[in-house]
Amino acid sequence: MTDRLGRMSRRLNLWVENLVCVMGICMAVVVAVQVFSRYVLNYSLFWSEETARFLLVWLTFLGATVAYYYGAHPGVDVLYRRLPPGLQYGANLLVHGASMFLFTLMVIQGAEFAFFVRLQISPALSLPKWVIMGVVPLSGMIFWVHGLAFLSRELFFPKGKR
Repeated sequence: MTDRLGRMSRRLNLWVENLVCVMGICMAVVVAVQVFSRYVLNYSLFWSEETARFLLVWLTFLGATVAYYYGAHPGVDVLYRRLPPGLQYGANLLVHGASMFLFTLMVIQGAEFAFFVRLQISPALSLPKWVIMGVVPLSGMIFWVHGLAFLSRELFFPKGKR
């Protein structure tokens, strides 16, 4: 079970990494084209700013899931490093459990907010706002998969037994 969760988390992260890379390239191209169009052609693309903003929102949330997968989020572990191994294990379980709770809230509240804005349309792209806000519950589910894999690994293979 733990191995299956780990593989699923790894595959999901690889997919998200590729998506984030493509979105980053698209955002850079959109911004570069807008700058060229505005300053060289003296013509502003009405859709470019909104496109770049929406891509940045998606990049931020999905990029955060990639950072979580790699443990790259900043943290203060001065107290944690001084704890004995048994308490470190308990602290790890507590942190993973609290993270899972927050990810669950992210999915539920994000879905409620996306539903709330479902009838609103973005002005330049005419996209429904739920498409943009849908990244919150989506990234919450991705966080949840990673968190569940980390929690199960911690439960079944504590650091001393890996």
